[in-house]
Amino acid sequence: MASDQIRQMVNFILQEAHEKANEIRVKTEHDFNLEKQTLVHEAKLNIQEDFAQKEKDREIQERIQRSAEIGECRVKKMKVRDELLQTLLSEAGSKCGMVARGQNYPHLLQKLIVQGLIKIEENDVVVYCRGADVGIVTQVLPEAVKEYVEIMERESGIKLSPNVKVNEDRSRDLGDSTFGGVRLTADLGKIVCDNTMAARLQLVYEELLPSIRAILFPEQ
Repeated sequence: MASDQIRQMVNFILQEAHEKANEIRVKTEHDFNLEKQTLVHEAKLNIQEDFAQKEKDREIQERIQRSAEIGECRVKKMKVRDELLQTLLSEAGSKCGMVARGQNYPHLLQKLIVQGLIKIEENDVVVYCRGADVGIVTQVLPEAVKEYVEIMERESGIKLSPNVKVNEDRSRDLGDSTFGGVRLTADLGKIVCDNTMAARLQLVYEELLPSIRAILFPEQ
């Protein structure tokens, strides 16, 4: 009788042990599967984030490269445009040189001197010109001064007696790049009125540059 009770107790204990072991096994498998799923999910997220970052970096690099290419194209386009404008300016300068060889050039020099005297508004003035123009400037200077005096007297009622002379230092003659014209100075060179053909051309060029650009390079 006692042995049966002992056997029943042993069986009960063994059954409890098996059930407990099975419970532990089930819980362990559940925890393992849950942990595995979590690790797999995190790994997928990391892979997706890594792929997204790489894709983002690739897009950024493409935009940088595209921007650099666009900038380079713009620089090249601007360079070509500037070269064309400079060619245009150079050709216009050559035509100014043709004017300096024309029969009306002495009259033009006289008018440029008169205009320069009006602008400079000084009594003692030195007129500079190209070496090739010294003879013409010397010839037209008296008439230019006379015209200037008459204009000032008519406009202000004051009769001036300006001392205007042609530069005598041939080393300081204007270069051929001026295309002709004159440059007037006063107060030991501190006051200057540049009425050379090149200066006048540059002034007109700058004033008309927006219109020139619009004609040569219309927006597409």
